Amino acid sequence: MTERGKNAIDRTATQFTIGPSQLSWKDNALTITVNERVPLIGQRIQGTIKVDTKQLFNHVVSLDDQQKHRWGPIAPSSRVEVSFSKPSLTWKGNAYFDSNEGDEAINKPFSEWDWSRAHLKDGSTAVIYDIRQKNGIEKVLATKFNLDGSVEDFIAPKRVGLHKTGWRIKRNMRSEADQNITVLNTFEDTPFYARSMIASRLLGENVISMHETLNVKRLESNIVQLMLPWRMPRNPTRIY
Repeated sequence: MTERGKNAIDRTATQFTIGPSQLSWKDNALTITVNERVPLIGQRIQGTIKVDTKQLFNHVVSLDDQQKHRWGPIAPSSRVEVSFSKPSLTWKGNAYFDSNEGDEAINKPFSEWDWSRAHLKDGSTAVIYDIRQKNGIEKVLATKFNLDGSVEDFIAPKRVGLHKTGWRIKRNMRSEADQNITVLNTFEDTPFYARSMIASRLLGENVISMHETLNVKRLESNIVQLMLPWRMPRNPTRIY
């Protein structure tokens, strides 16, 4: 991930170019062409990610009380094909495609959140946002997105504490049976954010969820702010 200036960005109705990489839209499929370098070591990252969106949704909800931050699941139940030459990597599977936007920095209203999405047996996708705001008010969004384009809210099960991450971030999961919760793999473990695959139970089914935890207090800390440019360098002009 590299931050780029406006002179490295171009957009048409069907294509969005960001430096040497781009996103293109055709026949309800999103193709992401990646041509980047790993920060510091300079290793090339080249390949494509194709997301077949199946059913599209026009569903946008606010995440905070002031309605300055919004979440919209564009295609919650999709298929993905990944094909990279550098490194050599090919796989396909279920995918989830959404958007987040805000009128202010993320650290203004939020203190932390846990988010999860699970594909259900009927092909639908269940998403839970478990949000804690700095004003002390909690907000829980629990929504099921069906393959026919309909949307259903449901009552989220109880919050269950998980073991802390390697960076000692506290995280939670909403599940109907806490004894069945298992962290299968953790893909990202950073000082302020974690993403994991978790086995739990939801809407009467045993499910595998993609789960994330964001700790805003950690994100705001001086040491994390000093570390971020090394993870996400800023390249306002150069395209390589």
